[in-house]
Amino acid sequence: MSEDTTQSAPADTHAEGRPGRAAAVVVGGGLAGITSALALADAGMQVTLLEGRPRLGGLAFSFQRDGLTVDNGQHVYLRCCTAYQWFLDRVEATSLAPLQRRLDVPVLDAAVTASSSRGPRLGRLSRTALPVPLHLAQSLATYPHLSLAERAKVGRAALALGRLDPADPALDGQDFGSWLARHGQSPRAIEALWDLVGVATLNAPAGDASLALAAKVFKTGLLSEPGAADIGWARVPLGDIHDSLARKALDSAGVRTELRTRVTSVSRSSSTSDTPDSENGYWTVEVPGERIRADTVVLATAQRETHTLLPAGALDGADRLLAIGTAPILNLHVVYDRPVLRRPFFAAIGSPVQWVFDRTEASGLTKGQYLALSQSAAQDIVDEPVAALRARFLPELERLLPPARTARVEDFFVTRERTATFAPTPGVGRLRPGARTEAPGLYLAGAWTATGWPATMEGAVRSGISAARAALTALGRPSAHLHEEAA
Repeated sequence: MSEDTTQSAPADTHAEGRPGRAAAVVVGGGLAGITSALALADAGMQVTLLEGRPRLGGLAFSFQRDGLTVDNGQHVYLRCCTAYQWFLDRVEATSLAPLQRRLDVPVLDAAVTASSSRGPRLGRLSRTALPVPLHLAQSLATYPHLSLAERAKVGRAALALGRLDPADPALDGQDFGSWLARHGQSPRAIEALWDLVGVATLNAPAGDASLALAAKVFKTGLLSEPGAADIGWARVPLGDIHDSLARKALDSAGVRTELRTRVTSVSRSSSTSDTPDSENGYWTVEVPGERIRADTVVLATAQRETHTLLPAGALDGADRLLAIGTAPILNLHVVYDRPVLRRPFFAAIGSPVQWVFDRTEASGLTKGQYLALSQSAAQDIVDEPVAALRARFLPELERLLPPARTARVEDFFVTRERTATFAPTPGVGRLRPGARTEAPGLYLAGAWTATGWPATMEGAVRSGISAARAALTALGRPSAHLHEEAA
């Protein structure tokens, strides 16, 4: 029997084949891509969303392990993250990721143990309802992890930070650690306060972080309004929000969503009489077995993948995308046979442990307790074997949580995101492109683009909104439905 080995050419489609409607293709199904797709569809465009993974959500996702639903890492947002709150509302998930009524962060100092039974000394970073900056005054005045002199110097540095303009290009080339040292901050103050917040939000210690990005974090989160730093996090698996509910919202908006679909090329086609825009031509996005025509394309992928897909000449200085570094986050997951933590979360100093969250209920665990340890700026440990990490971190948890000393560890596993965020190093600001490219109809989205924010869920959503707004403006379509602050 002879075998026909002739390969058929990819089929040409124009979105879903409906003439008369402007078509858009969004490449990438993380928060930036989902946001762009929803925003464009809400404006009446015909949208196709293409994602190479078998799920949506990008690097904020969930998976199944031995009957538990596990987030790849702990993600939080703040009350000042208004774009992400817009996203939550758009996918009908606001109630699933509530905010604290008021900022309250328990901070355990593992280096100072009150007694063998009571465990480390506890301090709190909290706020009152007083106006900025008085809202933090009481907490700072009683913060036991700093001396009286250090607290006074922290207050003066905070006021000086409040006078900086994060948009000033001169700040981008400076590092935050040097600025803190010039403003009288001791190594202890940096560890117990500035890095406690900064490492978790910037994914870098102060010495490795751009002053511009650090100023953005602290001015917006701590010095803009009293409730800006109140913390919110998902009380359900992230996949319930970023995949299931996001996909439901996309379906309701009429978006065609294709998973396990890897884009192989994006190209500009010359004008022909049957194109949707005969004056400017159209875009062709190619995937295995199909070529999709579109008026608008949004590349909402990581910087290196975006660089690979960019047509020649589409972005001035495109190679600068390759100069944007990445930074890892390591997450440790520990399941105990009994409860060992009575708080929903805490932060630690004097220990390699950074932040610990109780994920018992969200994971579906019915007996015992499941803790997730989020370790940012994890370059030194991200590749360590599980056994070495277990030997290092379990004793630390016992130091921080006395009940863990008598509990049995039922499971210990690790999730590693080696390229979790872009590296917020000094000078990164000049490398981050905006949403528009040199090619009409082609736009960029992703937390690594020029949002002014570090690599957070907020930054990702803002980038998606910016790309959609730029596309709609070019097409002469209204964008009033978009989050107004994410310009």
